[in-house]
Amino acid sequence: MKMSKWTSAIVLAALFMSHGTAAGADLTGTTMDVLKENAPKVFLDCWRCDMDYIRTNMTFINYVRDRQIADIHILVTIQLTGPGGHEYTLDFIGRGDFADIHHNLTYVSNRTDSWDDTRKGMVEVLKNGLLPFMLRTPLADLFKVEYVEKPMPSAVKDKWNYWVYSASFGGSLWGQQTQGGISLKGNLSANQVTPDMKLRFGVSGSYNENRYDLEDGDRILSMSESTGFSGLAVKSITDHWSAGCSLGISSSTYNNIDFGFNPALALEYNVFPYSQSTRRQLRLLYRLGYRYNTYHEKTIYEKTREQVIGQSLDVVFALREPWGNAEINLSGSHLFHDLSLNQISIEGDLNLRLLRGLSLSLNAGYSQIHNQISLPKGGATLEEILLNRKILATNYSYSMSIGFSYTFGSIYSNVVNPRFGF
Repeated sequence: MKMSKWTSAIVLAALFMSHGTAAGADLTGTTMDVLKENAPKVFLDCWRCDMDYIRTNMTFINYVRDRQIADIHILVTIQLTGPGGHEYTLDFIGRGDFADIHHNLTYVSNRTDSWDDTRKGMVEVLKNGLLPFMLRTPLADLFKVEYVEKPMPSAVKDKWNYWVYSASFGGSLWGQQTQGGISLKGNLSANQVTPDMKLRFGVSGSYNENRYDLEDGDRILSMSESTGFSGLAVKSITDHWSAGCSLGISSSTYNNIDFGFNPALALEYNVFPYSQSTRRQLRLLYRLGYRYNTYHEKTIYEKTREQVIGQSLDVVFALREPWGNAEINLSGSHLFHDLSLNQISIEGDLNLRLLRGLSLSLNAGYSQIHNQISLPKGGATLEEILLNRKILATNYSYSMSIGFSYTFGSIYSNVVNPRFGF
């Protein structure tokens, strides 16, 4: 169900009278005691929500810290929209006495919306979504339904034809007596996203310089720079298939690329419909690409320029469920003229709610790397290695992290106290 300010329909406004008295409901005692006794327990599963604002403006439910004790689990998933805003999909999942209630609402924020606009819109959608649950509680008499009739907008032609443009520039300067540095970066982009077509173009550049004055009077001066253009066009074929092409043009002192030209064709299949992408995905993305490079320095293969053709396959499986979320990404690529020039990578993320109050976070990744065709023959100096200014030869890379969190004590998190900023 889509929510927007122009919806011409019956809007259910859940208005809680925190000091009122409901006929047929025993609401004696303090407001906190009344809530604990009568209001449903809600677990709001949203990492980008302003929880303090929501708790302050929705005082008719019990906010709890664990889904296992919740009567209602609100699972919020977020994805970018074409114009650069965000689409929030809110799944209202009933548990226990509310197990037969399960529905979802959608709220869309614009790129130009302030954070205050977004959180206000989220609160209204949350109120609407919670109303069917609240009508089953002793607090039902404290709600009223308002009929809000708004005229449908007249047809308006988009003079920008869905194109969104963006520019960003920035820099930093730092230093002390014996060392200092400067960093500059910029980006220009133009995007057009419709249900049938996605077009993205961007130009970027960066420059970094660092100096280090040594005790013997010598100075180390290190610089790196990169520029690039990227273009992408994707056509929606069905609810499972899409096809596209891309173009990359780049220059990078770090990667020993003086000029790189990389067009590619791609085909993607999603086992699940794209409409379910915020909750689950199983995507297979195949690319066939051409690469033309000229190099700053002669490579380990005695090349100052070369042309190669290669292919790659990415398999991505992602789930977002009430028990947590999981994602695994398997990718492989090789060059046709020499199959030994290849790379295979696997990476996984798991965030799991194990027991009441106990959560597990796990991330791991590994790559077998045999395709570093741009490695400079002369290698890297000690300064370049320490300052990470040049790509280094390697046959593999890996990473892993693990963490547990356990929370116990009061199950309620209704109170907001902003003193001292936390």
